[in-house]
Amino acid sequence: MQDFKTSSSRRSLLKAAGGLALASALPRTVLAAQEPERHFDPRPGDWKGYEVTTKVALQRASGPSTVWVPLPSIDTEWQRSLSNNWSGNATKAHVETDPHYGARFLVAEFDGSAPPLLEVVSRVQTRDRAADWKTRTPGTEDAADLRLWLQPTDLMPLNGIVKKTSLTITKGARTDEEKVQRIYDWIVLNTFREPKVKGCGTGDIKTMLETGNFGGKCADLNGLFVGLCRASGVPARDVYGIRIAPSAFGYRELGGKPAALQGAQHCRAEVYLKQHGWVAMDPADVAKVMRMETPHWIKDPDDPVVAPVKRALFGGWEGNWMGYNFAHDVRLPGSAAGKLGFLMYPQAQSRGEAYDSLDPNAFKYTITSRAL
Repeated sequence: MQDFKTSSSRRSLLKAAGGLALASALPRTVLAAQEPERHFDPRPGDWKGYEVTTKVALQRASGPSTVWVPLPSIDTEWQRSLSNNWSGNATKAHVETDPHYGARFLVAEFDGSAPPLLEVVSRVQTRDRAADWKTRTPGTEDAADLRLWLQPTDLMPLNGIVKKTSLTITKGARTDEEKVQRIYDWIVLNTFREPKVKGCGTGDIKTMLETGNFGGKCADLNGLFVGLCRASGVPARDVYGIRIAPSAFGYRELGGKPAALQGAQHCRAEVYLKQHGWVAMDPADVAKVMRMETPHWIKDPDDPVVAPVKRALFGGWEGNWMGYNFAHDVRLPGSAAGKLGFLMYPQAQSRGEAYDSLDPNAFKYTITSRAL
């Protein structure tokens, strides 16, 4: 597999604007016969209630330990975060809020007298989303609030190669809608899901562009989408969450197994358009369907399996997913790990040493859900 690390490949990238793919640089496989087009068309409807339970049994803990669990902190037209309750043998437990982005998380402290046990139960309501592109429904956010979603983060700088790439992709676009469409199409055509990446990836978009290595997972691909939108002047944000139910449209890779959701974490995205308000986006899931939904790697985004997903995820998403927060560069109080690029996984430490939240052998937890 090529990794696009030559300078000539990077120059090719900057020329690949407005929907020109680097398909020739991607690995090729023999494709199976085309399947009939499938159906994927989320539409706003009734709210659905879910109870999501996270259980942590901290292994090899000795002495004082701390566990941090992200809590759903989003109340919007597509999610209602209703309640959070917890139990276990923590000596102290309280909710903290990130001062910059409003992410909420439980901080549970253990004194070491017994193996740490924690159970967190969150209740939410969610529903499908789909933008009505024919009807103008102006957003209500004011300019001061939107400035937050135009700022760089540690892993999402908006200058240098990020700015240059964004301007190349959107050259000639007359509206924000056109800019977003071009960036979305560019992500679908030029990036790909790389199953070997741990967790959801890191979201280090500068390194992706400098190396020309466009393989990653949702935090990488949707992070790159958000960064390119911000660099073009369009407010955008990542939404960090977890799949909590199977897809109602039969797509295996676009749903979660309620009995075992660890590993079901997924980052989505939103853009703010003056004539429509906050609009759902998820080019990373298009890449996931292309790579993972069938036994063969689908390279054509207009393939019958992929096409309905590509259409629907520009402006919509399915409500079988719970959002935790929009936060970047999160500092957990008392954590020895320093800033986190994002908060989507439970975190823990014992005697000041952080556990690897992506190593199931070192840090064991379970997440389950049930419909209410």
